[in-house]
Amino acid sequence: MLTEKLLLHILIFLAPVFLLSIVYEGKDFRKMPIVHGVLQGVAAFTCMIFAYYNVGLYWDLRYVPLVLATLYGGPLSGGIVVLFIFAARIYNGGDALLFGFISIIVASILPFLFSNRFMKISARKRIISAICIGTWPAVTMLCILLSYMVINQMPFISIVDQLRDILLFGGLVVVGTGMAAKFYELLIERQQMKEEMLRAEKMNTMGELASSIAHEVRNPLTVVKGFVQLLEKNNSQKDHDYYSLIFSEIGKAEGIISDYLNFAKPQFDKIERLHAGDILEEVVSLMTPIAIAEGVEVYIETCEETYVYTDKDKLKQVCVNLIKNSIEASSIGGKVLIGCQSTLNEVEITIKDEGKGMTQEQLERIGTLFYTTKDKGTGIGTMVTLRIVQSMNGKVTYTSEPGKGTTVTVRIPNVA
Repeated sequence: MLTEKLLLHILIFLAPVFLLSIVYEGKDFRKMPIVHGVLQGVAAFTCMIFAYYNVGLYWDLRYVPLVLATLYGGPLSGGIVVLFIFAARIYNGGDALLFGFISIIVASILPFLFSNRFMKISARKRIISAICIGTWPAVTMLCILLSYMVINQMPFISIVDQLRDILLFGGLVVVGTGMAAKFYELLIERQQMKEEMLRAEKMNTMGELASSIAHEVRNPLTVVKGFVQLLEKNNSQKDHDYYSLIFSEIGKAEGIISDYLNFAKPQFDKIERLHAGDILEEVVSLMTPIAIAEGVEVYIETCEETYVYTDKDKLKQVCVNLIKNSIEASSIGGKVLIGCQSTLNEVEITIKDEGKGMTQEQLERIGTLFYTTKDKGTGIGTMVTLRIVQSMNGKVTYTSEPGKGTTVTVRIPNVA
């Protein structure tokens, strides 16, 4: 009877995950903590209504929705589920109401402690962590049950019988939590894929637009530059100063146009096997004068024996742009830490600063046209960087918190 009830409960708390994937398709459920909390709260309430009652205690998987809501939806979602569980426990009544309340409070502690840092770890680690945290309620249930039996002076044989149920209960908690966590990760992965597709589509559109505009502007600019050079030869020293200023501004305009053309279609002149550490050391040497001027220290923290197949100049351009952004985002006395490591299929370069950080809204706008967090600039440098890495079949990810700095991770395939 207990097994059938608990298997039913697994279906109950999986229902909100499927509902989120169908009803809220294309939306990020992590941005809807109230909806998420209510759905899992109803699941927890339903589990308790259809609970297995034995020795004064209700056996159910109420805590799995609590763990899932708290970890994947945040503290607000978890708090809503706790309220539903309290309501259901009061509705059920029973001899061990006080023990039930204690169990709810104790079981909630661990999920709430890990809720804020949970989404910052990798998908695989999230699943393992969810399972480990999900076993906490089973341990809580064991302690509460044994305490209840000892206080009520139940016979030893009865306690041994209940331990078998506890093991079954714990096993199904692990299985159910693992299944639900996997489905949540599939939801997140699908959402991320949609965002990547939209971003790629936008970048392709901007690339075509940038290419056409850049070509249209470059041609008349070249003509203007030629005629100014002719006029310069026949004018006074005073006019010569003006012409120097004109050439300087034309040079800046040509640089911007080159950036747009580079963004539209990055040209990889020579693909070769490169040592990532050597490239980073070259870039750090180039950026050191800028860092000194800004009062910032730049370090290569760790760098394994890593190799990558790509164009040397393009990889240097990516690193220069990202390190320069980190230096400019840092305050005087700050540090920029650089590292690289190799996995089975890719090289991972990380650039971490101690600057002002960014909000979630700012992170979502990175790489869009004319968006920059700096006082000066157009954002084209970041756009070009993302485009180059995309052309390398790589990926750039940003993690940041206001006041705590930003970490940029560049992942590039290490095979030709």
